[in-house]
This record gives sequence, C-alpha cells and structure tokens, in this order.
Amino acid sequence: MLLIRPIKPSDYEALYQCAIESGHGFTSLPVDQSLLERRINAAQKAFAKDTVETPGDESYLFVMEDTETGTIAGVSGIEAAVGLNEAFWHYRLGKVVHHSEKLNIYNALETLTLCNDYTGVSELCTLFLREPYRHNMNGRTLSRFRMLFLAQFKQRFSDWVIAEMRGVSDENGDSPFWNWLEENFFSMDFPKADYLSGIGDKVFISELMPRFPIYTNLLSKEAQAVVGKVHDNTRPALKLLESEGFRFRGFVDIFDAGPTVEAEVCNLNSVRNSRLVTVTVSGSTAEDEGIPHIVCNTQLENFRATKLSLPAGADELILTTEQAQAMHLESGDEARIVAL
Repeated sequence: MLLIRPIKPSDYEALYQCAIESGHGFTSLPVDQSLLERRINAAQKAFAKDTVETPGDESYLFVMEDTETGTIAGVSGIEAAVGLNEAFWHYRLGKVVHHSEKLNIYNALETLTLCNDYTGVSELCTLFLREPYRHNMNGRTLSRFRMLFLAQFKQRFSDWVIAEMRGVSDENGDSPFWNWLEENFFSMDFPKADYLSGIGDKVFISELMPRFPIYTNLLSKEAQAVVGKVHDNTRPALKLLESEGFRFRGFVDIFDAGPTVEAEVCNLNSVRNSRLVTVTVSGSTAEDEGIPHIVCNTQLENFRATKLSLPAGADELILTTEQAQAMHLESGDEARIVAL
C-alpha cells in the first residue's frame, strides 16, 4: 500500500535522498541539511496548529510511503500563503507598443517586469516521485491528493493557488535564460543562484536583478526560446495540472523563465468532483472490481491518503481492517474521495 501522510523527523534521510535525485532547478528541494530540517519542523508545526483563521506561513509537507517496505516513494507539499515573510518574485510578461503614425511603423514588443503579484496566494510545491514508483498513476495520486486536502481544509488556504513549473535547463544545470542574466547582471552560475534561493537566501535578487522592464527581443535567441517553457521532466506534471484547471497567465520564474500556472481553488476539477462518503470497516472489499480513486480521511495531524479501487458512484467506502487502521478510519467516519 502506498500511503500519503504528513512528514516526520525520521523521514529526513529519505527527504535528503529525494533532494539529491531531484537534480538542478528543483528550487524547493535543495541539498541542504539545515533547510530540509527546517522544512520538516515547519510542517510539523503546521499540522499541529488546531485553528487557522486566515492562511499564513504554514507549510504542509507530505511523503508517500510504501507500507510494505517502509520506503519513501516521493514527497509533495502545499504552502498556505507565499510572500508574507519574504518577497516572492516573478517576471510578468507584458507588451508595450511603439508606434509612429508619421513613419507608419507599429511595433508591439514583449517585456518582462519584476513583480510580487502572487503575494498571499497558496502554492502547490515540492512534488517529486522517485523513479521506481513512476507507474500505476502514483504520480497523479501524489499530485492530486493535495486538491482534496485543499477542499477539506479550505479555511487554511487562499482562494487562489499557483504552481511553479521547472524551466528548461540541461543535464549540467545550465539554463539558457539564466545564462543571459548571468552574463549581463550576475557573476554566479544557475545552480548556485537556484541553491541560494532554495535555502531562503534571496537578498541578492533585489540587489542584482534588473529593476526595469526587459525587452525580450534583447535576450539571446536561446533565452527567448525558453521563456514560459517547461523542463522535459516536468511536462507530465504540467499536463496534469492543466487537466485540473490550472492556466498560464504570463508569469514566469526569474531564474529559468519556467511558467507559473494558477487556478481558483473552488474551480479545480478534483475539488468540485470530490465528495464525502461514510466508512464501513469489513472483512473484505471489492477493490479489484472498481475504478481507481484517491481516498483520504478528514483529519489534519493524522491525515492519510491513498489510491483504492471503488465502484463508480459509490456512496460508501468499504475498507478492510488493515486498510482502515492504515488510514486512521473507523466505521461511521467520513472520508473524502475523487475518481482518478
């Protein structure tokens, strides 16, 4: 059984391994002991907070555990509200028009403007599934269960949610977009800038980033070609989010120019289509005869989610004793489900 649950301190070694395997450009999982330990501690505090009136700096981090082996298969997270304690930077794609009626010349030029427009919105982040588990809709489960968490605990999150997609970089971590920035404004390579941002050392952004709009036609051809484009490994994650209702509205990452997608939480497909059902604990289930669903309990600190096969349109969740124990559920409890 692959069980999704809140991260705990004993998961540190597995989280560190995920950080190593995630590679360059995965800003939210830097290979840094102090940062990863802080993320675990922050998550524990968020899950332990009984009451939240408005979303703040709560950081929810989950792991997917193979209960047969104890192996951590992946990690996934949600930030309640970004940019409240430190600036949350993006480039906003825009247009300016240069027009001379006398000369009959009209040019509509694209620009990149540094902004903090997403301050206060929630963020889906830190999605990483290890290679041996990339099958059987595990990646879809590890991403989409977060929509059920948003639906169940909506008071803890903003009405809007974003997800930053990893931009284009090569196997050495070189980003065409950053290469242009480095040549003109910085004296550090992309992996170092990405690492500093990941560990929260972001002062250099406001100190060195160009403060005025950049005409994209002044970028190198290589940099222009990757603005708003995703890393090949990120395409499946982007496609999944688009199927949920996320859309690109012209905001890109300041380091690799990868797209940021956004959606209103109430309009997410998994939020709209999820529903609460009553749990019955029985000696057996008809698991093999149904269709795949994401199933989660409605608890916070003891949150659990997994993938189970259920009859289409089921208004009851029948679990074995073993499944119920793993999910922290008993007969008569409510569980939230959505079809995969």
